[in-house]
Amino acid sequence: MKKVAVVIGLITLIVVIFLSLADKPHPKIVLLGNSSHQPVDFLPKAYQCSACKMPIESKKYSAEVVAPDGKTWFFDDVGCLGEWIAEQKFKDKAIIWVYTIDTKCWIDGRKAWYSVFENTPMGYGFGAYEKRDNNMIDFKTMVERMVKGENLTNREYAKKLLEMKNGSR
Repeated sequence: MKKVAVVIGLITLIVVIFLSLADKPHPKIVLLGNSSHQPVDFLPKAYQCSACKMPIESKKYSAEVVAPDGKTWFFDDVGCLGEWIAEQKFKDKAIIWVYTIDTKCWIDGRKAWYSVFENTPMGYGFGAYEKRDNNMIDFKTMVERMVKGENLTNREYAKKLLEMKNGSR
């Protein structure tokens, strides 16, 4: 009799846990119907990165891609965007939005400038800026570096980049 009560108790506990998880809103990966093709303002953890699946904690370092049909993908790290967009058939027709560190607004990702030493959510190091500064790269170069693995997650490359930066002072 005790064994049956324990089993029923465990089953009840498992059901309660699953039901409580079902009640919580889950982050979205893709938003449909963005016919305005504008950046979507979001609350922390409302969306998750389309590349790495991490919840997006803040706008800083975030990016969005809007396809011609209005589908919108979200990214917690500009590096995630760079790697992801390179593989998309619609990459040349996509509208890319990045949130800038300097002006704190959404701008066209293809017109932004990218620093390479930021402490980003996934550690790639790319931060978007509206105004160009020394040692910044353009969008095309950032994407190329992500595809080649030339970012701060590559320790050898990061070391080489740091040596170049320190040597230029």
